[in-house]
Amino acid sequence: MLSYIFRRFMVTIITVIGAMILLFIFIQLLPGDPVSNLVGPRASEAVIQTFRERMMLDRPVYVQLGTFLLNVLRGDLGVDVLNHVPVSRLIMINLPHTILLATSSIFFACLLGIPLGVYAAAYRNTLADKILGVISISLISLPAFLAGLFALLIFSLNLRWFPMMGAGESGNILDQLYHLALPTFSLALGWIGYIARIMRASVLEELTQDYVRTARSKGLAEWVVIYKHVIRTSIIPVVCVVGLGFGTLLGGAVLIEIIFSRPGLGNLIYRAIETRNFPVVQGGLIIAVFLYSLANLLADLSYGFINPRLRSE
Repeated sequence: MLSYIFRRFMVTIITVIGAMILLFIFIQLLPGDPVSNLVGPRASEAVIQTFRERMMLDRPVYVQLGTFLLNVLRGDLGVDVLNHVPVSRLIMINLPHTILLATSSIFFACLLGIPLGVYAAAYRNTLADKILGVISISLISLPAFLAGLFALLIFSLNLRWFPMMGAGESGNILDQLYHLALPTFSLALGWIGYIARIMRASVLEELTQDYVRTARSKGLAEWVVIYKHVIRTSIIPVVCVVGLGFGTLLGGAVLIEIIFSRPGLGNLIYRAIETRNFPVVQGGLIIAVFLYSLANLLADLSYGFINPRLRSE
């Protein structure tokens, strides 16, 4: 198990470093002059040169890449060229909002999706199973931004049950949860259907195993077989999906944060892209890649703790 953990940890480090290099290359390939977008067309040559030196654009690309990687390894993500604020500080201010949104969304999706999938598998080929199948596929097909727009129009603008924008009053947990409810619901809708379908397929596969037939032959009730024996093994694919889904939800949170005018990492990166503020873009995306890789690593390591057979292998 320790050897497996070490290998997965090394793969994660290599993945993050490779992603940082690709990120740097892609940003360099973006069209347009970032300095011109920052300072405007009326800026003097001295101001332009100052910004070029501040962003290290006057140096060769390989020097920029080496400096960039060394700074990241030291924990230095650069400085916002517009406000002269450390990028790490901006990320620390906005990141908790995004993590809270993504975590609450995946938790809400699992809270509804897993029971729905188990119920559909337990009553397979019935009318309830078919209805749940149609609902699940419909939710999977619904983009998060479209769900957010409809939720905003229905529950905020028309019914006025939830606030339209913001993250709530600082220090007031109830108000923050109140503002978080609708964005969480919008971001989690598609994943509810996705998790339900995966859980249903996994439970149906486990119901054909020998240990299930043995449990049934002992006279155990069907709900005992499913909830005591089947779910523990069937949930492993869902754990994998949750690990991948966390990274996907970080991407989906960008549009949700924009629609609901919430602070967050996605909104920060979006504003930085508009102004070609490269240090903020690079720093935000590096943190997003790191969180995505970390979520996958934790998902991989959790397999052995959920299923003893995988731990022994």
